[in-house]
Amino acid sequence: MGYTLAIDTSAGTSVALTRAGAPIAEYNDSSNMKHAEGIGAAIAAVLAQGGVKAKDVATVVVGRGPAPFTGLRVGIAAAMMFAEGAGAKLFGVVSLDAIALEALSDEAIAAQVAAGVPLLITADARRQEVYWGLYSGLSKSGAPICIEGPGVIKPAALAELMQQRGVQPIEVSATVFATRLSQVFDAQVIDGAASQDVSALYLREPDAVPSPGKRVSG
Repeated sequence: MGYTLAIDTSAGTSVALTRAGAPIAEYNDSSNMKHAEGIGAAIAAVLAQGGVKAKDVATVVVGRGPAPFTGLRVGIAAAMMFAEGAGAKLFGVVSLDAIALEALSDEAIAAQVAAGVPLLITADARRQEVYWGLYSGLSKSGAPICIEGPGVIKPAALAELMQQRGVQPIEVSATVFATRLSQVFDAQVIDGAASQDVSALYLREPDAVPSPGKRVSG
């Protein structure tokens, strides 16, 4: 079985090399700035740490967000270019799923979710908003089961929405680790739910838009 390279830039930068779900090497930088400057070095560092060449990577998995426009597109572009250059297959995973998997590795949280308490995963969306997804647990293969979302909303509105749903979820907001992203993908493969959709989940218009330019009078 070949190696899997997982990349996520939905918040900071996380790059991992795995094989059959087992972590080989991982790089994490919590900074949400300068993704473009650091992503190439991060990929190179992980491959070097694992003693693996690009041609040995059979699968590339990239986090689709949701996340702000600028950072997220860097990871997706890097994943697309690496996959094309290495001749690897490319797949996308919702980044919130990786956070859900990390949260559900906690026995106390997993026990509450198994008892019927939903898991609410949130992430900073800026503009005083959060990205969110509601989860009911794991599939038999270990893939997080999202029952609502992803979406973007004000925290107060999200609390009101949960109240309307009649649920008091466990809320977790954490870092996306690329190793977890890879493990979500592995479980989705078993479930027959792996997706080659690598489109970005911005969920709203980008902060910066091209200028229409000046009008030229006739």
